[in-house]
Amino acid sequence: MAIAAKPPLGWNSWNTFSHAIDENLIKEAADAMVESGLKDAGYEYIVIDDCWSLRQRDENGRLAPDPEKFPGGMKALADYIHSKGLKFGMYSCVGTRTCADYPGSFGHEFIDAETFAEWGVDYLKYDYCNKPKHVDGPTLYRRMAMALRTCGRDILFAACNWGHDNTLDWIRACGAQTYRSGSDITDSWQSIKDIAVSQMPLEHYAAPYCFNDLDMLVVGMYGKSHNSTIAVNGGCTTEEYKTHFSLWAMMNSPLMIGCDIRNMTDETKAILMNRDILAINQEAECRTPYFSKEWDDVPETVIRMFKPLQNGDYALGFFNMYDDTCSGSAQFVDMGLPETGYGLQLFDLWEQKDLGVFTDIYRVTLPAHGCQMLRAKIVKL
Repeated sequence: MAIAAKPPLGWNSWNTFSHAIDENLIKEAADAMVESGLKDAGYEYIVIDDCWSLRQRDENGRLAPDPEKFPGGMKALADYIHSKGLKFGMYSCVGTRTCADYPGSFGHEFIDAETFAEWGVDYLKYDYCNKPKHVDGPTLYRRMAMALRTCGRDILFAACNWGHDNTLDWIRACGAQTYRSGSDITDSWQSIKDIAVSQMPLEHYAAPYCFNDLDMLVVGMYGKSHNSTIAVNGGCTTEEYKTHFSLWAMMNSPLMIGCDIRNMTDETKAILMNRDILAINQEAECRTPYFSKEWDDVPETVIRMFKPLQNGDYALGFFNMYDDTCSGSAQFVDMGLPETGYGLQLFDLWEQKDLGVFTDIYRVTLPAHGCQMLRAKIVKL
């Protein structure tokens, strides 16, 4: 079965909970995903990140869950998640130890893949800490990909090596369904901006079955985390979270929620479950956007994205990366529209309103770190 024809949607424990995870939390997250409406909106993966295992492998050389954190074991937890109509994800690492100093999968790739399959795992995040220097990274990712493909279960392979070792040259061929080619995110506007801008030149490398993962979402965290390196100065504003979500959606990133979904604000729910924005991310063709520049552009002000959609429509995004209110425009001829005879009918996806038909140019004024997301239909005048 082919996996990840579209960017995966789900939740990961790391951003908010870090090491502070246990069986009850994961079950409650699964319950919340269903009860909040996230599942109906398309989110399906519940992923446990680092810190779930014992510090050493068992007597048979297998990974073992920490019995204090997960007394029922991983198979029972997977069964619970599957009973909710969701999928179960876990974490490991190419190295001898994980990033948080638990056993990594180096030298145990096939037995670990077999173990994950027996537990009912559907998704594996595979990190890059503590890699032995004598083995190159691409070999280790190919090895785990091979182990997963022969383990007897369909498991999405989420590679996470942060763009090291020229990731883009080999990651698709190795068999990964998603890959990280940038730095870890923090709950700050600067981090969101830096990641988005750094990944824009790399968009053309991503395609169905192998998506560029811009990292987990910080939408709705508002500075709340057990990990002080992720929670920065109280987090972001709601406006910044809207822009963050819109950027990730337009750039075909997997959307893995990182906030505490058991306690989401109404504003957080409205962002994460905006079906029109999700539809842009979950387009059947998953075309990457192209970036339009105007003659008077100033660096780090309004970025424009124009993305073809399956039914002939286009997604049009304006993103103010500047620290003050800023205006921008998009000339339709630069997007490919003829100079005369055609226009664009625009619908605002956040405000949920029809803006009418525009010819030649569209102008917008955005607050600091704000955005506008439009669905554009070509009309003959």
